[in-house]
Amino acid sequence: MLTTMAKAIPATDGRFLGIEEVRALADGASQDSHIARLLDWVESYLMNSHPDLGRTGAVCPFTRQAAKIDTVRLAVSHARASDEDDAFTLIRGAFDALEAIPCKPTMKHFRTVIVGFPDCDDRDGIAMLKRIQRRHRFYSLARARMIGMMHAGSQDRGLWNPDFRPLRSPMPVLAIRHLVENDAPFAALHPALMVAYLARFPIKGTQRLVNHFRSR
Repeated sequence: MLTTMAKAIPATDGRFLGIEEVRALADGASQDSHIARLLDWVESYLMNSHPDLGRTGAVCPFTRQAAKIDTVRLAVSHARASDEDDAFTLIRGAFDALEAIPCKPTMKHFRTVIVGFPDCDDRDGIAMLKRIQRRHRFYSLARARMIGMMHAGSQDRGLWNPDFRPLRSPMPVLAIRHLVENDAPFAALHPALMVAYLARFPIKGTQRLVNHFRSR
């Protein structure tokens, strides 16, 4: 029975893979359909424009640039709502995977890790992933990192168009990336994030926040 269950789990489960690695796997094996689906969403949605976004450019310009220099890593976990400890361990490891992405020192801020959880696409699974996100909140802020969550029913409003729901995805996703200077609009929404943001960018960050508040 254990052998049969192990074979049912794709070899990609919990592995952090570059985009080209995912493409190669997606072209060759149906068992990797979840990670192929994740990649398709990253490329067709995050890296492209959207008519309801409220500004020009890609939904996530950060991800588009990261893909160009091969600093994106994707993973899929088949953890379920009852597997919180396993999901937590994987996400904690994702911070290490982020730091391990090779790149030029001046490009480090483009590193990002995106983890899909196709078996958490229900109320209990989403609630579990939200707990994992909250449990990593101060861990990520202390390291000047961002951890975000996306799922099909997300009601988070867009920054430029409040009627747009930019954080919707075909499967629940947790994503980790560096806190960057352009994150002023996000920092303005969350006091704890603002503290980390200003500690990281004391001069330019302050000016960006001032400009952001003036433009509202």
